[in-house]
Amino acid sequence: PALTAICNGTFREQPLWYRQFLYETERERGLEDLEDLATPGTWTWNLAREPAVLIWTTAPQLLPDDALNLPAIELVQRLVVSESTRRSRLSVPQRLSETYLVRTPQRTTIIAGYPWFTDWGRDTFIALRGLCLATGRLEIARSILLEWSGVVSQGMLPNLFPDRGDTPEYNSVDASLWYVVAVHEYLAAREARGEPVPDDDQQRLRAAVQAILTGFSEGTRYRIHADADGLLAAGQPGVQLTWMDAKVGDWVVTPRIGKPVEVQALWLNALAAGARFDPRWNARFEQGLAAFKARFWNEATGGLYDVVDADHVAGRDDGSFRPNQIFAVGGLPLQILDGERAKRVVDAVEARLWTPLGLRSLAPGEAAYAPRYRGGVRERDGAYHQGTVWPWFLGPFVEAWVRVRGDTPKARREARARFLTPLYEHLHAAGLGHISEIADGDAPHTPGGCPFQAWSVGEAIRLDRVVLRERDERGSTARRAPEEVWLAVR
Repeated sequence: PALTAICNGTFREQPLWYRQFLYETERERGLEDLEDLATPGTWTWNLAREPAVLIWTTAPQLLPDDALNLPAIELVQRLVVSESTRRSRLSVPQRLSETYLVRTPQRTTIIAGYPWFTDWGRDTFIALRGLCLATGRLEIARSILLEWSGVVSQGMLPNLFPDRGDTPEYNSVDASLWYVVAVHEYLAAREARGEPVPDDDQQRLRAAVQAILTGFSEGTRYRIHADADGLLAAGQPGVQLTWMDAKVGDWVVTPRIGKPVEVQALWLNALAAGARFDPRWNARFEQGLAAFKARFWNEATGGLYDVVDADHVAGRDDGSFRPNQIFAVGGLPLQILDGERAKRVVDAVEARLWTPLGLRSLAPGEAAYAPRYRGGVRERDGAYHQGTVWPWFLGPFVEAWVRVRGDTPKARREARARFLTPLYEHLHAAGLGHISEIADGDAPHTPGGCPFQAWSVGEAIRLDRVVLRERDERGSTARRAPEEVWLAVR
């Protein structure tokens, strides 16, 4: 597209080609690394006279009507004042969250991360809880949830939203369950505000939830089905269905076929939420809960198995020590595991997986542990869920940590100082003012992946606004935590 440049400098036309320009980082990552670059010319400024201003746009119609007739310095000052005024009406978490909330001609959606992710099902529903519900953007949450309600197929939601004629990719066992959790919390947020949900919205959301629970109960793609014990089984060779979804060619790095632990926590939460619309889900919930407590405890690790009935073989259990078990205690509306075992899970996860930037995806000492996220595509994808740290897991972990300590004001204050402060310091480190997608498992936990990640930011906001908020003796919000802990980027 044509480029419009508004500048207070001088342009000198001087076309020039740079042949075989080497991108060193791309070479390190095993990607295409040579390219020809061109420049049309050079800009020069006299900085002793005034600050340099250069505005590029492919859509000059979005600028003020008289923009092209204004001096560049006056235009940029006007734009700064306008944007500063708009941002001043928002809290810092709201300013952070709006980065990922975008409106296209087709819909309102959540971008999973910048610079290279689009909008994905699983990421959308996890991030929505912090970006929309915790910041009070209920209308945006409504729009997103209603939009996705129309694409349920055999109980499944696509992990990639169909767009521009693309074929939906129904290859996720947990995206649909996260959707049910998000619907439950959206309805609860509306009730807390005293805002009735319109009947049409209720019907559409209810139909989607019922379709998901029915489809999963009766069986759907990729051997996803409710087993005789009430737990949810899923998976077949060559397909990656959980959030640990790295695949290189035909190699599924962490297949996790069988009954993954976080899928059971999501399944039980979804059944409990579905009972809001239809009490018939209560019986299946009770059956699944009893089976979960009987099947998943692993005394050898003081935690939970990552997968039971692995590869659909009864009694074959995967004891890999991963963070997925934390969802049995925190991160979801309903706590599945309680008492002494819940406390032991949280303590073991803290001891083996916690880092200042989040939880490792596999404990050091495990045979497959990868300490660094480095190398070409195969090396990086092979390490993606084999020790790499994920900041979004701080949400469920800190919530679990607080819950097993009675959710007291003291526990919330201690958790804020102990776990959120190091995360806030990361706001200076990679994507300025935001939280990265991943980090190395070993110190110094160098950040990697997307420097701007929606569910990382969303879970931090959910912790700040919901889990660790200060309450009065009746449990209501007494005073919101100071927002100064968030870096206000000037």
